[in-house]
Amino acid sequence: MPLDQLAMPSGLNSLGFAKAPADTRVVVAMSGGVDSSVVAAQLKEEGYDVVGVTLQLYDHGAALAKKGACCAGRDIHDARRVAETMGFPHYVLDYETLFRESVIDEFADSYLAGATPVPCIRCNERVKFRDLLNVARDLDADCMATGHYIRRFDGPHGPELHRAADAARDQSYFLFSTTPEQLAFLRFPLGGLASKAETRALAARHGLPVADKPDSQDICFVPNGNYAAVIEKLRPGAAEPGEIVDHEGRVLGRHDGVIRYTVGQRRGLGIGGLDEPLFVVRLDADKRQVVVGPRELLRSRNVALKEVNWLGDGPLEGEHEVLVRVRSTRQPVPATLRPAPGGAEVTLFTPEEGVAPGQACVFYAPEGTRVLGGGWIVRAA
Repeated sequence: MPLDQLAMPSGLNSLGFAKAPADTRVVVAMSGGVDSSVVAAQLKEEGYDVVGVTLQLYDHGAALAKKGACCAGRDIHDARRVAETMGFPHYVLDYETLFRESVIDEFADSYLAGATPVPCIRCNERVKFRDLLNVARDLDADCMATGHYIRRFDGPHGPELHRAADAARDQSYFLFSTTPEQLAFLRFPLGGLASKAETRALAARHGLPVADKPDSQDICFVPNGNYAAVIEKLRPGAAEPGEIVDHEGRVLGRHDGVIRYTVGQRRGLGIGGLDEPLFVVRLDADKRQVVVGPRELLRSRNVALKEVNWLGDGPLEGEHEVLVRVRSTRQPVPATLRPAPGGAEVTLFTPEEGVAPGQACVFYAPEGTRVLGGGWIVRAA
């Protein structure tokens, strides 16, 4: 059965086009992992004119032996093997310069400014769903498919973005900036699957060499999650030492660089012997200070956003009661959303801990699974 057959009206193929699969060209963005490989294999089996494209995003020569990350040299090799196994053309595009300028540089600069960035969102927004999507159009594709766990439905006002059927695999947080125009061209065949086990079963059925490949865990250009080491390499001298101060300005200790800390952090502060546990509540990059305080200072109710992408029906006007997610690992919680100069403001019904500048705040409909967009957190109080 086609992966998303249940989502398509009768008379249309599984990708939503009123023509035979053989007459429908689909470019599949292939990372070399099991998810995008299954998408490509399944669409090829259904008879679609499949073209696989893999992006070389950084110098993969240094990453050949690195586990737990996507887009490395081994992953390019794996994507090519899948294409050979299933018998469809596969291309590798060198996007190293674009990726560095659009994603890596901002990642480093955001950390230096005391923010906590999410480069995977920027990669989707600025590389995969902008430049790669344009490549797909140049190849005369009818659409581009990816292995993301999220759903796309045709609603009364156009394409809608919805959370994945498997809540544990849902990737809507990382795709909130997808525009309506992009959504019209994109397809997400895995979004309706009940579990990752189904994906791996399909990979095994197709005899794919990546059927048992582990899921990627790290940001692709950050080996072993060591953000500080990557930033120091990109911005030599960035890890300047400074003071650890409490919320009233009293000096409690020293640190080896603001880039080594994140809002909400408790462990590794090196300031023991206190009456109560302290958490990082703010990073002041200009003063090179790590500001710590009791847990209650982590709680925020009001969140200011910039670069808001609204996917609701009609313009973003007045107040909207929504659910919001302020971290990828959090559950959506009730809030009020309203437009504001330069972006939007969110008021949480119940204060959340560790709302950090640089993270995304993603909006959801109060009922159902629809994704209504989101924005980038500027400040929280």
